[in-house]
Amino acid sequence: MTKLVSLEALHAEIRDIYLGNAQRPYGLYGINQLQHALQSAAHAEAQALSSALVIACLLHDVGHMIHDLGEAPAEDGVDDLHEALGAEWAAERFPLAVSDPIRLHVAAKRYLCSVEPGYEDGLSKDSRISLALQGGLMDSAEQLAFLHEPFADQAIALRRIDELAKDKHAVTDSLDAFLDRHLAAALTIETTLA
Repeated sequence: MTKLVSLEALHAEIRDIYLGNAQRPYGLYGINQLQHALQSAAHAEAQALSSALVIACLLHDVGHMIHDLGEAPAEDGVDDLHEALGAEWAAERFPLAVSDPIRLHVAAKRYLCSVEPGYEDGLSKDSRISLALQGGLMDSAEQLAFLHEPFADQAIALRRIDELAKDKHAVTDSLDAFLDRHLAAALTIETTLA
């Protein structure tokens, strides 16, 4: 259930999370969580995706920044369930068009690894480790259930962007710029498919 918060308060909350906790390294790519988030939003924007999906891409890993399991729990054999934690956080602030792609982006990775030849081979070491912790490949029943999720297509788009957003040389707009362009629209979108 979306709680009522002002646009300014939400903007400030996201800034606090991302400018405070997103300096953590993002895998072995030579970037941090903030750079990964900004690159994700930039790719979504370049693909002319909806504001809801741009914000979902920006915030898809927020669960990594609001848990207390350390910087690399997967290396310790722990699934931090960041997609569920992040989706819960987002669902309190945004419509389903933002929170559901976040909730489903790990399932989208499992789905793509299951149905798309070569997708799993292209995953980073970190992503392969977390894949095993997250349930591994989907069986046919899981694939069908995933495809019946209302925001499955958006989650797949988010997941493909997630893989692109790992360039240590990328230059993006600032967090504030993305929020200024997309936050208000993402908050007012109907909870139908975006």
